[in-house]
Amino acid sequence: MGSLALSRTDILDQPAPSIAGEVARIAREQLAPLAAGIDDGTVYPAEVLRAFGEVGAWGSHMPQEGPADLRCAIQAMAAIGEVCGATAFMAWCQNTLVWYAANSTNMKLAKRFGDAFSTGRVLGGTGLSNPMKSFFGIEKLKLKGRKVEGGYIVRGALPWVSNLGPDHYFGTIFEREDEPGLVMFLADCSDPAITLTPCKPFLAMDGTGTYGVQFRDVFVPDELILADPAGPFVKKIRAGFILLQAGMALGVIRDCINIMDEVDNPLGHINRYLPQQPVHFRDLAAELEAETMALARDPYNEEETYWRKVIALRLRAGEASVAAAHAAMLHCGARGYLKGHRAQRRLREAYFVAIVTPATKQLRKMLADS
Repeated sequence: MGSLALSRTDILDQPAPSIAGEVARIAREQLAPLAAGIDDGTVYPAEVLRAFGEVGAWGSHMPQEGPADLRCAIQAMAAIGEVCGATAFMAWCQNTLVWYAANSTNMKLAKRFGDAFSTGRVLGGTGLSNPMKSFFGIEKLKLKGRKVEGGYIVRGALPWVSNLGPDHYFGTIFEREDEPGLVMFLADCSDPAITLTPCKPFLAMDGTGTYGVQFRDVFVPDELILADPAGPFVKKIRAGFILLQAGMALGVIRDCINIMDEVDNPLGHINRYLPQQPVHFRDLAAELEAETMALARDPYNEEETYWRKVIALRLRAGEASVAAAHAAMLHCGARGYLKGHRAQRRLREAYFVAIVTPATKQLRKMLADS
């Protein structure tokens, strides 16, 4: 009896599994077998995304009595990215959707959706690619809206919005037609006036639930308005929007290092002549992670120097992803060129990290303009 009690006490004294640790376990057990199907577009991993939500992957960065901390969310996303970069992107979409709802001053919206989004019961994404480009003079806003009783009527089309399905939601912005102003809202994909159109095949990421979205005079009730006006809200959430993307980069880089290590035994004698070695990327990944974790502690920092650091970090992370994937391909040689080898998948995923909004060229413009 005593030994049994001691055994139970020992178990209770063990630290609880971390969220990132649980996410890594689910990624290894449930996500890894689906990665190839997600890459070629035959699988959208809704149930795995919900499983991640059940262990807290989508809720750790919600503000607690004012401050917010993105570190756990980024670490969990990196654990997903080590297995599948496409799913890490979907994780960013879900985390960003949570970030929008958690920061909204629309208390009815926050109460209705906060728990549903953060637990993964309701999935969705972010339609801010076009608005983020519009803020920096790259594109014009594609959605227009006008005030009516109880809400707005919205029309227009967005070419690419990810992590969507018929019962999903996403956050985006329209420009008012009736008077100057921008409004951010949640779009309900089940609305019959919203049409989801599958996109042409991509180089990678086809299992990410990415669609063109058409708004045909959609009524958006006040209950779905995230921010009106949108400007101050976007300034509040922008650092978190960008910092969370570091999780994708860190995950891809880590697995590229793993790939290089895996071929060291058979190919190390010749790979040692390559200029970029795993040790270089270990050091680079450690630097990026340390800087990311430092910035992720304080996503509401309004100082311009902080904002520049966020942009510069995101730029480095995208470029490091491509460099690491390039090196992994060269270390693998012909075996990495096989369609079934994950080195070529990592190369395609890494390019996505570098071109997803804000893309490398937009980040460089933002730094030049700030």
